[in-house]
Amino acid sequence: MASPTEKQRDRVPRARADRFAERRAELGDAALQTLSNLGYARTSLREIAQNSVFSHGVLHYYFDDKVDLIVCSVRQYKARCVTRYDRVTADAASYDEMMEGFLRALGETLRDEAHMHRLWYDLRAQALFEEAFRADVAAIDKSLEQMVWRIMRRFSELAEAPPALSPPVLYALFDGLFQQYLLRHLSGDEKAVEALRADARSAIDTLFGRGRARRVGDQEERRLVATRTGDGAAGVSAHGARLEEGVDALPREMPLRMGHLKSVQ
Repeated sequence: MASPTEKQRDRVPRARADRFAERRAELGDAALQTLSNLGYARTSLREIAQNSVFSHGVLHYYFDDKVDLIVCSVRQYKARCVTRYDRVTADAASYDEMMEGFLRALGETLRDEAHMHRLWYDLRAQALFEEAFRADVAAIDKSLEQMVWRIMRRFSELAEAPPALSPPVLYALFDGLFQQYLLRHLSGDEKAVEALRADARSAIDTLFGRGRARRVGDQEERRLVATRTGDGAAGVSAHGARLEEGVDALPREMPLRMGHLKSVQ
C-alpha cells in the first residue's frame, strides 16, 4: 500500500501535467483566429505570436512546432462542433421539428464560422501530403462521422424509417454538401446558406421517404387553393369534375323522389 508521501508525489506530476494540458488548450484557442485567417501554409509560430498576447518562446515551450499547435487548435474546435446538434436531437419531438432545428443550426455554422471550417478542410487536405497530420485528421473525421450518424439516427426514429445508407456514406454525403456551399459562401454567394439548407432538406427527405409525400402534399395544397379561388379554367374544370362525380354517386331513386316532390307540390 502506498504511503501518504508516495501518493503526494504521484499527485504532483499529474497536477503539473493537467496544468500543462490546460495551458496548451488555452494557447490553442488563442491561436485559432490567426490560423483560420491565414491557413496552414502562411502560418508559423512566430506569426501566431505576433497576432496574440503570447510570446514566440511561450508557444515553443508548449508546442513542438506549428503542426502540433494547429492540430491542437482544430481538435478543440471540432470537439465543440460535434456537440452542436445534440440539443436539437434531444429536444425535437417530431420529424418536422427536428428538420427545422437541424437546418437552422447548419445554416448558422456556415454563416458564422466559415473561416474555422475552412481551416479544417485546409488541415485535411494537408494530411494528403503531411504524414504528421494523418492520425489526428482520421480521428477528427471519425468524430464528425459519428455526429452525422447521431443526427440521421434521430431522423430515422422520428420518420419511423431505417437509414438507407451506412454511416461513412452519410458522412461523405453531408460533408461534401457542406464543403461545396462553404466555398460558395466564402466566394461571396449570398444565397449559399439558404441553398445549403434547401439541399440538405431535400437529401434528408429523400433518404427517409419524405420527398414524394412532401411533393404530393404540395400538389394537393395547390389544387385546393385553385379550387377555392376559382383560379382560371383549371380551377373551374376541377370543380366541375368533382360535381359530376358527386351527381354520378347519387342513388338512382333520387330522381324519382325529386319528381314525387314536384307532383306533391
